[in-house]
Amino acid sequence: MRLHLVLGFEKVGPCNSVIVLLKKKAYNSVFKLNYLAKMQSKQIDGISFQWNMKKDDIEKATLELIEKSRKVYDAVGGLDASNATYKNVVETMANNQSDYDTRRNVLDFPQHVSSDKETRGASTDADKKLSDFEVEMSMRKDVFNNLVACLEKNESMPPEGKRFLEKLIKYGKRNGLHLSSEVQGEIKAIKKRMSDLSIDFNKNINEENTILEFTLEDLNGLPEDFISSLDKGDGGKLQVTLKYPHYFPIMKKASNAETRRIMEAAFSSRCMKENSPILEELVELRAKMASLLGYPTHAAYITEMRMAKTAENVANFLSELAQKLDTLGEKEIKELLQLKKAEYEKHGWDYDGKINMWDLKYYMRIIEETKYSVDHNKLKEYFPIDVVTKGLLEMYQELLSLEFCEIANPDVWHADVKMFSVIDKDTKEVIGYFYLDLFPREGKFSHAACFGIQPGCLKPDGKRQLAVAAMVANFPKPGDDRPSLLTHDEVETFFHEFGHVMHQICARADFALFSGTHVERDFVEAPSQMLENWCWEKEPIQRMSKHFKDGSAIPDEILEKLINSRLANAGMFNLRQITLGTFDQAIHTREKADTMKVFAETAERIMKVSPSAGTNMSASFGHLAGGYDAQYYGYLWSEVYSMDMFHSRFKKEGIMSPKVGRDYRDKILMPGGSIDAIDMVKNFLGREPSQDAFLISKGLTPNN
Repeated sequence: MRLHLVLGFEKVGPCNSVIVLLKKKAYNSVFKLNYLAKMQSKQIDGISFQWNMKKDDIEKATLELIEKSRKVYDAVGGLDASNATYKNVVETMANNQSDYDTRRNVLDFPQHVSSDKETRGASTDADKKLSDFEVEMSMRKDVFNNLVACLEKNESMPPEGKRFLEKLIKYGKRNGLHLSSEVQGEIKAIKKRMSDLSIDFNKNINEENTILEFTLEDLNGLPEDFISSLDKGDGGKLQVTLKYPHYFPIMKKASNAETRRIMEAAFSSRCMKENSPILEELVELRAKMASLLGYPTHAAYITEMRMAKTAENVANFLSELAQKLDTLGEKEIKELLQLKKAEYEKHGWDYDGKINMWDLKYYMRIIEETKYSVDHNKLKEYFPIDVVTKGLLEMYQELLSLEFCEIANPDVWHADVKMFSVIDKDTKEVIGYFYLDLFPREGKFSHAACFGIQPGCLKPDGKRQLAVAAMVANFPKPGDDRPSLLTHDEVETFFHEFGHVMHQICARADFALFSGTHVERDFVEAPSQMLENWCWEKEPIQRMSKHFKDGSAIPDEILEKLINSRLANAGMFNLRQITLGTFDQAIHTREKADTMKVFAETAERIMKVSPSAGTNMSASFGHLAGGYDAQYYGYLWSEVYSMDMFHSRFKKEGIMSPKVGRDYRDKILMPGGSIDAIDMVKNFLGREPSQDAFLISKGLTPNN
């Protein structure tokens, strides 16, 4: 569950929102709606871009965008400081950013979703050129000086405008623009190099296409629908990739430990040769830049702009939580060992007396199925993707006072993609659009994420630019004899990522810098994490489930067991999150790092499980080169606030309460990043935040 952000320096009437399922073999979540004639056009009001760009188009548009934006920086930087005003500096910079972010996102996005390798390559090249340009512009001391001059004049300006100006000045100082020209030049070179390395790191992950072959016996334990979906190699063996729809079922279900060992070793070795040196160079460059700017570590540099404020606060948060979960984790490891020992004795296998990395998901799944009697293979029969999507969209509409309307024959990048308008239920105005791209294909972004495409903000004429976002996922494709069936984990992922989409759409900031999910990075997951709770409540689950064969509801007994299983393996799951967050902090609080060694040491110390020999999971840890460096802790950090918000408002006042939902939209989603996250939370809760609900959700006792 990952949010992708591109940070820049980024009227049709209502339709009938009642969704009627239209069965269609090629795609199981197609909806039949009453459309307005205007909505059937590929030229949608409020969207100024199209998705039919090829290599030459992308290259030309990239150069045009750079030239256009450079002229704006030249104009602002060329002003005499005495003539710098809010209008000709702040408004000019803001207007340029909203236009730049939209155009840039449209050029950047194809590398993650296009089916054409040449187009993906052109998009990646565009990303590099634009990132280099952004580094160059971020080092414009003439622009920085006029921003400072504008602030010093103490002109009357709107609060959000002043926040925008102060942020740009802060960013300038974090780029060293108050330092000597020699230091500035060094920082600029470092930033350009880091930008190129990060793009290459994630490109390598996206282009990873390993195929492993197994016999039917090797895949013993996997369900029939999984086996039937696999291609066969020339020798008749079944082919699997390292993408999530193949990796997770095998790691959870394959009874053959050697199959799991091979699969886990390959998965944790993805891009190791290419990306290990890239990540380690990034660590060195980040440490060097932090030092030049006067920060003790890269983690200190990063956390200054986050809710956590300091790296010490993050370290304490992670270590204290690890200590609280340690006893629970040890108890769970013992339970896993008991299961493994019994299975090995039953089959006469040699028992090694330990839980290996390739054992974890397999025996954790058995714990769920035995201790909580949750058969996830049986359970997913109740989650066909069309039913899940229908229920999910209906609930989001109800909670947030919105209406979604599918666009007929939209301009999209692939036939699988669906597009919807978002309408405010009260005003009947369109407030944005979103795309759903839910199935895997070659070269596509391999995780699940929300991509902001067009920031919602004010345009130079004072009218509002509509927000546009895309949810990209890799849910199982439908087979010949059954639809796409989601696991409960995938349902939760769907709910989470669509929450990011709603954050993008519902935010009403004036400036692109504060649009959508442009909040403090260690809070950005909180709104979506809060919405995951609906996947663990009876009514919401019932509304997005139905057996794919006969339409029957999930039996109450199974539903109750599923809900109770939320605490299953909570210790090991969260210790893994702490391991990743601690590893991230560890490599970013030193000058250089042997990432394989540091990760192994961290996993052994916190999880008490060693990584597979010779692997380096961090080489495919996309967050570390995707904007989450020194801030992966944010998933757990923000969960503190998400649990407090859910239990204090929705759980008490009604999980489907439109009133609480509207408060959530107005006080958490609508501000975007225009106010501090802690103030948004206080406004919604009506008090200071508390960790109690978070600790209880992990099976811990508050204040213990």
